[in-house]
Amino acid sequence: MHRRRLLGTAAAGIAAALALTTLSGCGGSSALGGDVTLHMVAADYGTDAATSSKKYWDELGRAFEAKNPGIKVDIQVIDWDHVDTKVAEMVKAGKAPDIAQIGSYAAYASKGQLYSADELFPISTQADFIPSLATAGEQNRTQYGIPFVSSSRMFFYNQTLFDDAGIKDAPKTWADIAADAKKLKEHGVKMPYGLPLGPEEAQAESLIWMLGKQGSYTDTVGSYTLDSQPNVEAMQWLKDNLVQPGLTGSDPAKTNRRTVFDAFLAGKAGMVNGHPTLLKQALAKGIKVKAVQIPGEGGRMAETLGVADWMMAFKQNGHRGEIGKFLQFSYSPENSIKFLDEYGLLPVTNSAMQAMRKDPKDKDLIEFIDLLPSAQFYPVDKTSWGPVSDQMKKVLGSAVTTDPKTVLSDLQRFAENQDAAEKVK
Repeated sequence: MHRRRLLGTAAAGIAAALALTTLSGCGGSSALGGDVTLHMVAADYGTDAATSSKKYWDELGRAFEAKNPGIKVDIQVIDWDHVDTKVAEMVKAGKAPDIAQIGSYAAYASKGQLYSADELFPISTQADFIPSLATAGEQNRTQYGIPFVSSSRMFFYNQTLFDDAGIKDAPKTWADIAADAKKLKEHGVKMPYGLPLGPEEAQAESLIWMLGKQGSYTDTVGSYTLDSQPNVEAMQWLKDNLVQPGLTGSDPAKTNRRTVFDAFLAGKAGMVNGHPTLLKQALAKGIKVKAVQIPGEGGRMAETLGVADWMMAFKQNGHRGEIGKFLQFSYSPENSIKFLDEYGLLPVTNSAMQAMRKDPKDKDLIEFIDLLPSAQFYPVDKTSWGPVSDQMKKVLGSAVTTDPKTVLSDLQRFAENQDAAEKVK
């Protein structure tokens, strides 16, 4: 994704200072002096009632209310399969929540429905966000998407399976991955390299490989480059060197990330691109897992895929001051780290990042954290990214079983049409 500078102009600074003045004088009540109830919708990061995020938000809400008389917080926690749709329905019905913590902000920002970050946070808090994440939350150089949690990807391998196959060193290049996968297959490993290009998250795995060839989804001015030569060559390499030789263990187009991760946790997959949560799970299961920077075509990649989930504040009900107070409370290092620790996720602020670096219990996450400042993120600032991402999930897998150029060119046309349609609206 192309990089844009953070807000740093004099005008932005003045706006932020004015926002801070407004926030500090707003108090916990409405303009009429009555109590305010903030309505928030949050995604559930748990997998069942015992691990649901509801417990975290209930505790945070009570703690905030105790410190801010006159402001109540009503938080609705919805599973990831439905939360984005639910918020979209609420907004369409004219009942937008005050705050939403979901997967995408761009469509709402483009319609002028969101408060900008400098209307909600003092300058010190804005400066605390990790720059690469703050930039990913910008649309037209104004930050509307407030990163909530983040993740980066590293290359995982099962040291036990490597030892059994006589593989002594971690792979550094694509050629190493292919050679190691062949040895693992010869020693009976069912999934030498897990290649999840199915409908769950094909856009993530594909971008990792494209980055390894110096490719990307967009250029420096934000135009889609899905069928660029590096991208085509990356998919062609996968087809020729991993898929056709049978080194992925299954049809990548039908293989989801969840399937690959389950295989890795069962000791049946030799190599995968993984995130911090998988590392936490693997260590808990006693897997002898090693994590290294992702191999690129010619060596280990300096960059990796970064993923963020987003917080946003809707203007519809007003309550800017109260929303700002709640978000500032939520983003304190203490409250942020409590959530990150629960789900094995990475920070979005420098203060939380520094605190985690110093905590021995987070030592396994340090390498993931180190990659965040230079991570490449999806072009989430583009309102077309939602439908383009959905289309990728449906068809990208076929790029390694048919003709990569044809598949990526079709995707490019689809993306350009989505961009054109958004401009007409």
